Amino acid sequence: MTTKIPKPPGVPLLGNISDVDPSNTWVSLQKLWEKYGEIFKITVLGQDIVFVGSTALCDELCDEKRFRKYVGGPIVEIRKAVHASLFTAFADEPVWGVHHRILAPNLTPPAAAEHFHEIRDIAVELTTKWRDLGSNSTVSAIGELNRLDLETTTQCFFGRRLNGLTGREPPMIAAMDQSTGEAMKRPTRPKLVNWLLHQSRFERDCKTMRQYAAECLQYRKDNPTDRKDLLYAMMNGKDPETGKAMDEAQIIDEMVSVPIGSSTAPCVMASAIYYLLQNTECIVKAREEIDSVIGENDFTSDHLDKLPYCAGIVRETLRLSAAAPGFNIEPVPGTQGPVLLAGGKYQVPAKQTMIIVLHGVNRDPAVFEEPEAFKPERMMGAAFEKLPEGAKKWFGNGKRECIGRHYAWIWNVIVLVTLLKSVDFEMADADYKLKQDGWFNLRPVGFNIEVKPRGS
Repeated sequence: MTTKIPKPPGVPLLGNISDVDPSNTWVSLQKLWEKYGEIFKITVLGQDIVFVGSTALCDELCDEKRFRKYVGGPIVEIRKAVHASLFTAFADEPVWGVHHRILAPNLTPPAAAEHFHEIRDIAVELTTKWRDLGSNSTVSAIGELNRLDLETTTQCFFGRRLNGLTGREPPMIAAMDQSTGEAMKRPTRPKLVNWLLHQSRFERDCKTMRQYAAECLQYRKDNPTDRKDLLYAMMNGKDPETGKAMDEAQIIDEMVSVPIGSSTAPCVMASAIYYLLQNTECIVKAREEIDSVIGENDFTSDHLDKLPYCAGIVRETLRLSAAAPGFNIEPVPGTQGPVLLAGGKYQVPAKQTMIIVLHGVNRDPAVFEEPEAFKPERMMGAAFEKLPEGAKKWFGNGKRECIGRHYAWIWNVIVLVTLLKSVDFEMADADYKLKQDGWFNLRPVGFNIEVKPRGS
């Protein structure tokens, strides 16, 4: 006999709509996970949604013979800005395969490593900016790192400097935040309310994002280069299977998708700074490693594989922050219901939407001893290799795993090392406790830090 999947009590017609705050959906789901555990469900406007928060169930749902990515809800809404891009394409849209085969060769680990110097040099520009602010200057961790992320992403992939580390924040940053936030909220409202009260702003933000991409594309046309970067592949590549190329609208779709995807990286790094300041012994260990490996020399790509503790910090931050908070799953087409989970313990209908809540998966006490503790050592060497695959799904899964994951990884390690090598941090508010919000990512809210040159 199967076990009934728990759910909070609801109200007639509306179901559990009051149990999930549309302004902070993921934190609401974290609270439900803390109450109900490895699996639970809610009903919203007559639709059941199942949530999974254990490593074993996550591992099971990542079996691509049985399950696949579900494209619905907020992902469908953001198609207003990016149409059928790699992130938003439905499983049966051929364009996904065409774009993936054109772009994937430019996003392999070796291809990501080719951007080392650009990422490092722009990160150094940020630390120089901080040092020039004067002693104990206060900055927004996520605000500064959002600027850094967009600057490096635009340079590395599109070959253009925005000069956005200082001055007015690039409009793309606010447009991404507002449009993805609106995409999360739209499925919870009647369509008429969306159209009457929210449509014009949503369209304006989508237009701003596409204008960013169009300007970068025009810049490349006006300034020809021999750079063989991602934009070059978009403009000149052909699918080896079909011979098809990307048209200009499709290029802009993917150019908008890239910074939306990479916006998770600054959330990871801002969270890393928070966890390090809560565990200052980890800063000491990281700097001992950095000083031993790099010393007074320039930081080069040859050093990356010699910094396992710093890599452990990034992985442990990915685990605790759940900066990319989850992903959607459904049974593959043709599945006959009911679908049994956990060896028959639970069952769901054949067309059931399920969402993996990584906050829960990453804190599974069956896998992680002291799951709330920040321990980079558990993410190093043999200890990391022994973890089940379901505990390493920070970038999604399988065919639809984040195509930019290798770039995101190298960006976070390079930025972490650059910051720790050059800058000292302190909490601007010594009593600050981590608060998160976000839409397609989770970031620290209200987290300000004092920055000064290291050792000053």
